[in-house]
Amino acid sequence: MLKLAINTTACDGSDVFWPWLMWLLGAFLLGLLLGWLLKQLFGGGDDETYVAPVAAVDAVKDDLTKIEGIGPKIKGLLNNDGIWSFAQLALAITPRLQKVLDNAGPAYTVHNPRTWAAQSKLADEGNWDELNVWQDFLKGGK
Repeated sequence: MLKLAINTTACDGSDVFWPWLMWLLGAFLLGLLLGWLLKQLFGGGDDETYVAPVAAVDAVKDDLTKIEGIGPKIKGLLNNDGIWSFAQLALAITPRLQKVLDNAGPAYTVHNPRTWAAQSKLADEGNWDELNVWQDFLKGGK
């Protein structure tokens, strides 16, 4: 039977297997460390991990039901996700809001959070007249 032998000896007679293996292991560990550091610095992609506050200070609580499409139940869902004010809702991205609705169950799939952030920005800035005009348009002019 033919045996396969791998020669790990360099031309000068020294053994190159262990130094090569140590360099490879070091490069692997360095890659893991750099990957972890980059994830810590720049986030972990589209699934943002955060801890929602248990309660908000009364000074930052806004009545989110003033936004067209948000009722008392959706307001509760947003509060559970850490959104308590118009400013926080204005900064929330649509996929995050959609995920809150999707996690709440099939009864909330008819809601579309696409305009909530822009409406909240107007409310946060105190542009109530402009917000009311926009909401009348969203309701179909009713």
